[in-house]
Amino acid sequence: MKLTKKTNILISSLLLVMTAVLTIISGLDFKKFADYETEFVLRENIITRVEKFSKYSPKLEKTVGDSDIYIIEGEEPGPSVLIIGGTHPNEPSSQLTATLLLENIIVAKGTVYIITEANKSAFTHSQPQEASSMYYHIATMNGQRTFKFGSRATNNTEQWPNPDIYVHRTSGQKLSNIDTRNLNRAYPGCEDGTYTEKVAYAITQCIIQNNIDVTIDLHEASPEYLTINAIVAHQRATSVAAKAAFKMDMEGVLISVEVSPTNLHGLSHRELGDFTDTLAFLCETSNASQGKIRGKFTEDLIITGEDKFYQKASELGVLYAAPVHLNERVARHVLSILSILNAYNDIYGSNERGKFIVNDIPTYENIINNGIGYYLLDSLL
Repeated sequence: MKLTKKTNILISSLLLVMTAVLTIISGLDFKKFADYETEFVLRENIITRVEKFSKYSPKLEKTVGDSDIYIIEGEEPGPSVLIIGGTHPNEPSSQLTATLLLENIIVAKGTVYIITEANKSAFTHSQPQEASSMYYHIATMNGQRTFKFGSRATNNTEQWPNPDIYVHRTSGQKLSNIDTRNLNRAYPGCEDGTYTEKVAYAITQCIIQNNIDVTIDLHEASPEYLTINAIVAHQRATSVAAKAAFKMDMEGVLISVEVSPTNLHGLSHRELGDFTDTLAFLCETSNASQGKIRGKFTEDLIITGEDKFYQKASELGVLYAAPVHLNERVARHVLSILSILNAYNDIYGSNERGKFIVNDIPTYENIINNGIGYYLLDSLL
């Protein structure tokens, strides 16, 4: 049946209205996600102070990138460690491990610096074309905690456009243009650079100005990625990494040690080791929700790592690590951090700064058996 001109106009108008309605609904949904603030519980008389990134990179003041640095000082002075979580918000065990430490650790000797949202802009949007879940939820002893599953990269609202080729500022190395918004390709950063470079600069300056001895950057990788279940260490830190891996092996948790490549720039373990005196490490675990073999993206995938396509890939032996539950990924990170600190004590503990003494950190077995939520505090406290 041939439609009249009037009918065509009516249909077109209805379609335009429907499109506008859907655009408004989705836009409000994304704005709600962008504005959502993840809660972190700060224990009274435990957290010594909270600093902002803008203390170290002043041009981040009043921007979304002005993240918090939580500082816990021991009763006795000693060495210091910086734990970096949230570099890539699509790698959830990174933020959860930092959160678990923030809400549990007791420092007797030394100082612990914790960042839970290293690239806060990347927490304001989701991964393009991945149909990823925006949130995931962790059941605790007193209710449910909500965390955001964000993007690997800085939001375009803070940094646009991408150059045709990304040129790393200090080395001149040419990288993919998408890496211009990747915090872990921006170190040591630049005070007057892009948003991402300003964030990297803040972290670098925090390390320099506080003379931080150890820096541990927490990450995840897809099960088909070569560098996984690994500690990547700057060449000055390899002895600590090797001893830490040995300690983990003695507890039945295998982990490889890789030396930071000298010809790949912008990464935390390379540039922080080169531009500061810190011993720089990066830790990787296996995250199925980050991979490309997976099927439908669900919140359950983020938590459990279970996926029929990854199960088949594992059976075929084409993965470098099996997909595992979020509890195990956090447990592995926590054990890696403890092992690195203990190895540091063994090698450097006799120097004038002495040893780290930290308590009340759940063991690998505790986290596996009890779950992460058992150790997360009630956000209403």
